Amino acid sequence: MVNRIDKVNYYLNIAKSVADRSTCLRKKSGAVIVNNDEIIATGYSGAPRGRENCIDLGFCSKKKYFPDVRHAGYDACRSVHAEQNAIISGARKDMIGGSLYLVQYRTESGNYEENPGCCQMCRKMIINSGIKKVFVRINDSEYQEIDVEEWIKHDDLLEGKITY
Repeated sequence: MVNRIDKVNYYLNIAKSVADRSTCLRKKSGAVIVNNDEIIATGYSGAPRGRENCIDLGFCSKKKYFPDVRHAGYDACRSVHAEQNAIISGARKDMIGGSLYLVQYRTESGNYEENPGCCQMCRKMIINSGIKKVFVRINDSEYQEIDVEEWIKHDDLLEGKITY
């Protein structure tokens, strides 16, 4: 009998290939939006169209201008996040009720991101897009499934879980 990959890891593998196009010097991210078993859109992290990418500049602007800040300083980052690029590439009517598959890995080591997930801005965009589930890769075969409804019910900012 032939082993067949499950659907979630199938789409996460596609997201990993999409992440390989990322232009960030620190972290590669790839996202795939799927609805009714159809790929609606993909996105990877990179500078806005027409702007130079970090890989072309040879430095990370976030690291250069905010060297000691891990979760803040998003305005210093040149990249549009993978989730954002996927969402702006698809039509909302096609995303409603769908799923987003996300892979993030470190450029230097190739290791999957520890505690992977979506930033607050991406969470807000995912909520507004109508996407219902997010699958985030933990390792080559394991993933975390997130019900977007939980993000709606539990606002980390209002619950004091976000500090800057």
